Amino acid sequence: MQTLEIPIFTLNRVLYPDSLLPLKIFEQRYMDMAKACMKDQLPFGVCLIRSGAEVGSPAAPHAVGTLARIIDWDMPQLGILHITARGGQRFLIEDSEAGANGLVHAQARLITPETAQPVPSEYAPCQDVLRHIIEELGESHFAPLQMEDAAWVGYRLAEVLPIRPSARQDLLEMNDSTTRLQILLGFLKRQGLAEK
Repeated sequence: MQTLEIPIFTLNRVLYPDSLLPLKIFEQRYMDMAKACMKDQLPFGVCLIRSGAEVGSPAAPHAVGTLARIIDWDMPQLGILHITARGGQRFLIEDSEAGANGLVHAQARLITPETAQPVPSEYAPCQDVLRHIIEELGESHFAPLQMEDAAWVGYRLAEVLPIRPSARQDLLEMNDSTTRLQILLGFLKRQGLAEK
């Protein structure tokens, strides 16, 4: 298992592998982090906040997060950095501490990506709902499309459906794409978005 040291960006949202994450950065600690990551082409970690707040004192992160790489940036006004990052591999924090500037650094172990597998036929409604969502929002939000990959479909649905952050975190922590689809299909049925 590969381990690495990464800065952690704590947010009130969950980042999934292959998701796009637009961020508006104005706090100095995150500005410095983003500049260093861009300069050296390094990833940073994104974790859902377990306790604390996005702004101010360092928040405590959930242990499982997702690596993020900056793919685009802009500074429309001095002191505010807009970046777009793409989610990569998941990781597990083994140890972390906040530096003098309030930025959390973690020793993290990478989690082996789920093996690509086709979407089982009983979860085809998940694909159908996702196709409608992609048509509404546009393919550019989801490219490259991998509609036959069970893990990819599950992550995309978990990302866009109106689910509590804690439930999104649970879906991130799962290592079984079929179980993830089973839970999401149950949600779709309860919302009347798939046949019972």
